Amino acid sequence: MQSKEITVPLAYFITFSCYGTWLHGGKETSVDRHHNIPETEFLPPNHARQTSAKNRMLETAYLLNQSQRQIVLNAIKEVCQYRRWILLAAHVRTNHVHLIVHAMLSPEIMMNTIKSYSSRQLNASKLDGRRVNRWTRHGSTRYLWREEDIEATIQYVIHEQGSPMATFENKMRSFEPCDY
Repeated sequence: MQSKEITVPLAYFITFSCYGTWLHGGKETSVDRHHNIPETEFLPPNHARQTSAKNRMLETAYLLNQSQRQIVLNAIKEVCQYRRWILLAAHVRTNHVHLIVHAMLSPEIMMNTIKSYSSRQLNASKLDGRRVNRWTRHGSTRYLWREEDIEATIQYVIHEQGSPMATFENKMRSFEPCDY
């Protein structure tokens, strides 16, 4: 039996949005599980699909204020330090979160762990009541194979999102665990 060689990218670009803020059919940059292949077209805007998604929502859309964004950023740094993942960059926006992380683990597990840590910290802060739904069910997980891909993605995450909100950039670009 031949063994498969497992290759791990240098980093993952993880994005997830806040609950109810990016509904399918609502934006020209929307994807779903059938339209999430790199270099393919996005879903066209579809008012009926957007309305249907909105009608299925269990709570209002969730937006992060300045205090909540900082809590989420601190939770991200805490979980990365505790799990010994290498956080290269993060930007917590009002309606979504971008991360660039290196770890020997699937990006889906990292994303779900970060959502959980963030929710626990938000619960402890008592800034948003008894909120149940904060995050979309999944998110985007892109593999970054080359250093130039990492640099371009850090540039996008930190400097091309509009006014900076809650940001972190590992200026050393160190792949060693550190105190954030």
